[in-house]
Amino acid sequence: MLTLNRLVDERDVEGILKYAREFHGHVCPYLALGIRASLVAMDKLGVGRLDYSGSVDESVLAIVEINSCFTDGVQVATGCTLGNNSLVYLDLGKTALTLVKRSTWEGVRVYADAERLAKYYPPGATELFNKVVRERKGTSEERARLWELWEEAAHRMLHIPTEEFKIERVKVPPIEQAPIFESVRCSECGELVMSTRAVHVDGKPFCLRCAGERYLGVIGRGIVKLGGRG
Repeated sequence: MLTLNRLVDERDVEGILKYAREFHGHVCPYLALGIRASLVAMDKLGVGRLDYSGSVDESVLAIVEINSCFTDGVQVATGCTLGNNSLVYLDLGKTALTLVKRSTWEGVRVYADAERLAKYYPPGATELFNKVVRERKGTSEERARLWELWEEAAHRMLHIPTEEFKIERVKVPPIEQAPIFESVRCSECGELVMSTRAVHVDGKPFCLRCAGERYLGVIGRGIVKLGGRG
């Protein structure tokens, strides 16, 4: 099997989608759209998928504006992930990707408009999606039919024309590289916690959860406050 980097170099979108299926868990239109938008941005910016040194140095950053299937397509195609600190998430709720070179902070923003892309869905696919996924209804047969139509739409998304996207050259304000922080041990649970995420009570360090403090988390709707007491 060809490596993912090789598939991206050769622009083998069907091969990339196979990898994305394993990563994401299923095939859907916006997973494929994330792949397509990434390849458009990479072509315009003149960069390839992150290799070993690039991921360590965070030489290219992918800035996404939504936490949806689209973002998983971006991570697979670009190699910019949350874990290697080359993926930046902005909670703006837009299907958009900005790919930027850290060396110059010059980037390309690619935005996909859902209304413009509606014509790429097979007849009945959107209505079935609303029933099965949005309303959490539908029979097992309807669910199976939806995944058939969704996969068909995904393969179409892999090949949509560049003209369907809004593409802009942008200059991105510098973003710091991931710093390395010391850890401290929580006085209650005994677990190590990054020092910048600890609070001190009577001179003792506590993790936010044990201290009853609120903290930020990413769930389906975006960034929200979680935890806390009372």
